[in-house]
Amino acid sequence: MTRIVTRNIPPRVVWQLEQQGLHPLLARLYASRGVTDKAELDYELKSLLPPAALTHATDAAHMLADAIEAEARLLIVGDYDCDGATATAVGVRALKMLGADVDFLLPDRFKLGYGLSPEIVDVAAQASPDLIITVDNGIASIEGVNRAREHGIATLITDHHLPAETLPEADCIVNPNQPGCDFPSKCIAGVGVMFYVMLALRAELRERGWFTPNRADKPEPNFASLLDLVALGTVADVVKLDRNNRILVSQGLKRMRAGQLQPGLAALFKAAGRDPKKATAMDLGFILGPRLNAAGRLADMRLGVECLLTDDASRALSIAQQLDALNRERREIEADMQDQALILLESLDANDAAPGIALFDESWHEGVVGILASRIKDKLHRPVFAFAPGEGGIIKGSGRSIPGLHLRDALDLVAKRAPGLLIRFGGHAMAAGVTVNAENFEKFRELFAQVAGELLAPADLTRTLETDGGLEGGYISLETARLLQNEVWGQGFPAPLFMDEFEVEQQRVLKEKHLKLRLKKGNARFDAIQFNFSSQPGNRTRAAYRLAINEYMGVESPQLMVEYLDQQAEI
Repeated sequence: MTRIVTRNIPPRVVWQLEQQGLHPLLARLYASRGVTDKAELDYELKSLLPPAALTHATDAAHMLADAIEAEARLLIVGDYDCDGATATAVGVRALKMLGADVDFLLPDRFKLGYGLSPEIVDVAAQASPDLIITVDNGIASIEGVNRAREHGIATLITDHHLPAETLPEADCIVNPNQPGCDFPSKCIAGVGVMFYVMLALRAELRERGWFTPNRADKPEPNFASLLDLVALGTVADVVKLDRNNRILVSQGLKRMRAGQLQPGLAALFKAAGRDPKKATAMDLGFILGPRLNAAGRLADMRLGVECLLTDDASRALSIAQQLDALNRERREIEADMQDQALILLESLDANDAAPGIALFDESWHEGVVGILASRIKDKLHRPVFAFAPGEGGIIKGSGRSIPGLHLRDALDLVAKRAPGLLIRFGGHAMAAGVTVNAENFEKFRELFAQVAGELLAPADLTRTLETDGGLEGGYISLETARLLQNEVWGQGFPAPLFMDEFEVEQQRVLKEKHLKLRLKKGNARFDAIQFNFSSQPGNRTRAAYRLAINEYMGVESPQLMVEYLDQQAEI
């Protein structure tokens, strides 16, 4: 069952935004998302929160500046997802622009696991770095930091994940979610944290006279050139798009549309058959992000980082085509796993309606369980963990949650109730990872369902679809579609979703899973499509839809992307 809710639209705020010159439709949409003044939509770089406001960013800048002046060897240890890859690329590119001796290392998710583990530190030590810099990981790496100290290697942690009660004893930690940090943008992505540290470092070097005229061989770099990478990592990591994140994404998209993007991103657009001049946040989340993530899921994310670091357009295109092929393979694996998961759910009658679901199959691929959990979560509207086998009798789970359940807090409660059950865990409110011994899976499944049942209210278990109400027929046009596409939408600042009643004039099924519709409202007719539909409507329906642009044979036309169809009586 799906509960349809129309967002509250405060009339006075709408009027005020219109008076400030905002388009009437945008005024209505923004007012319902909490925007009260047009100034909040100023996405210029000058409106970014200052780097000095991020706790210990200045300390990290001092540390890095000293290292650069001493010609120390720096090593970035990244993560194998899109956020980690873009953060690694931002760090390497920025530090090289500043004259640093820097390289990067990414853990093999299938052998070394996640984060700054003692094992990855031992591998890193072979390169004899003076300083290890983590990006998008490290806040839980107590043992890894200790191992680095044993090797005589200093550590700088940049991360955004939620910390445990005990922090690693690193030389410096930059994380907006660490205790005592009052940086307003708690939802900044790992790539955003690294970008901020690089901004602070540039300011510190400027203060030291690093870029003065007598150092003409070292001009001050313009880090705006990195904003396309920051935008991609921010959107792909599905962090909440607060104003600060929207500025980062908006500026990145602006550069892409102007053709000022890294060769690797240009190549990814080309491999996907998309035009960067028309780039949207949706392209980053659903087109580029998955292709980059495919390297970390099925192969080695070093391939993805190399795509982002190369300045050779032909090399970038070659890598992008490999990533595109990996993404197609990932989709095939995911489809098979999803079929198996649904069969497994049918056999687990008691678990079928459980508030929290955990699934495991010996044949599942470790790199794809996160996507599988997301798909099952969307289908059943339940928090889901999907597990795949690891080495040495352990299984690794990736979880996705629904509003109402903070996934990492749920895991923390499971760990407290069953000490020793979880080998390790970490993550965010909506996504988390956990490792357990295979023999303990059933115990985890039962305990997770129990904890989820306690933390979730009954109303949380009903899917709620928030809409922006009806859209006047005159607004269903190419002009409006382009207007909406040019804005920044995403997690926590959702793209417009409208709800209207239509007559169904035509309908047909494409490829046995997509529903193509011809809808009528008043005297106007509209083309619509629903992907992976579950049922067909009668002669009349109520539809929740997004306004999009369909391009066919070079001709563009407005199209309704249907997300929900409410069946109604025949007329």
